[in-house]
Amino acid sequence: MAANFLHGVETIEIEKGPRPIRTVKSAVVGLIGTAPVGDLHTPTIVLSDRQAIQFGPQLTGFSIPQALDAIFDQGAGTVIVINVLDPATHKTAVADETVTLAGDVGKTAKPAWVGVATVKNEAGAVTYVLDTDYTTDPLTGQIKRKAGGAIAASATLKVSYEYADPTKVTAADIIGAVNMAGQRTGMQALLDTYNLMGFFAKILVAPGFCTLNSVASEMIVMASKLRAVALIDAPIGTTYAQAIAGRGPAGTINFNTSSERAVLCYPHLQVYDSATDSNRLEPLSQRLAGVMCAKDTEKGYWWSPSNTEVKGIVGVERQLSAMINDPQSEVNLLNEVGVVTLFNSFGTGIRTWGNRSAAWPTVTHPKNFINIRRTADILHESVEYSMLQFIDMPLNNALIDAIKESVNAFIRTLISRGALIDGKCTYDPTKNPTTELALGHVTFDLEFMPPTPAERITFESFINIELLKQLGQTA
Repeated sequence: MAANFLHGVETIEIEKGPRPIRTVKSAVVGLIGTAPVGDLHTPTIVLSDRQAIQFGPQLTGFSIPQALDAIFDQGAGTVIVINVLDPATHKTAVADETVTLAGDVGKTAKPAWVGVATVKNEAGAVTYVLDTDYTTDPLTGQIKRKAGGAIAASATLKVSYEYADPTKVTAADIIGAVNMAGQRTGMQALLDTYNLMGFFAKILVAPGFCTLNSVASEMIVMASKLRAVALIDAPIGTTYAQAIAGRGPAGTINFNTSSERAVLCYPHLQVYDSATDSNRLEPLSQRLAGVMCAKDTEKGYWWSPSNTEVKGIVGVERQLSAMINDPQSEVNLLNEVGVVTLFNSFGTGIRTWGNRSAAWPTVTHPKNFINIRRTADILHESVEYSMLQFIDMPLNNALIDAIKESVNAFIRTLISRGALIDGKCTYDPTKNPTTELALGHVTFDLEFMPPTPAERITFESFINIELLKQLGQTA
């Protein structure tokens, strides 16, 4: 406010008019799982495969390194990683395991040692000295004899060690809680990410653990809090019939939900494992998360993740019949009950197949489409965050106009990009009685429509005998 008296000149800056609205990040995966190394219960941003190495190599049983590889195989994305494996508690002791060196090198049956191993001769009478007789790589479980040491080439050793054991991780570890120190653990740590990083995860995965009903249900709860979607896999070994039945009360798997925040994934994928020179099964959810990130980055979050080739895989756990024009094909019947699956027909490669969340077929509103649910989330959150600059300003016509025009300018931008068919923000005096305005409460109407995916294309064809009249006619 200007001074009561001034003999001179002054300038007062007045802030009015619309403000640009910044779109929140959509291509962000929240990954909860186990890693042989890495910070515990600490949200960590990973942007590439080079950064992923901080969570160790791809070792059997550890979900995070494999999931990061799967995601980045599809292209770009941001991953918030939460490692729940605590080596202090999630460990197993091995006593006197027999390890025979192949020349100078041998490996224990289990990698990811916790602490220092004890290495003895075959009889157990002699204890060898680390860095004098041998060296180790605790992460891989490798033992290498040193030249000049007491261990002979191709010797047989007795090794005692403790290793980080991902099988000791429970559903409670993944779900997380708030500990006595006030720290959020497991999945709950995702709630801290906005204050830490300025954004939330929009795609949630917990590979290997989401097959548990307890974890799947809590992922849906978390997705609702974060305006995200939870990608949920069927258990390994699930048959086609079990996947279908799982959508109902008689089912025995984790598919009995109608949440618009849940994306049900079936079946698992086959991926080549260089460590074993064989194929292993891998959850569809983590590759689908990568597909969604890549689609967001390359096309836009309003694009469906369906009908996109999955990279880095060699096959599927279970072959499903797939014909683009056959409503009785297995992939179509899975889509019909709200399950996202894989389309593998002649010459197509292996493609994601399915546009709808678990809300379908219970919910027929367009928001059952995955892309529409996500587009609405991004629009709502972008608009809400932008309102901070208007909060507590004088409530008058200038403010109402500024808010309307800010939102409408944002909507026009989304329309021009193809994210919306149309939309608008309006002020309705009938929804803003004086009693509410007197309390500092103002209400706006926000309506919009994202494009639905072209899920079904129909041709109406008929044979027109009138076209025979063209016979014999010359140009």
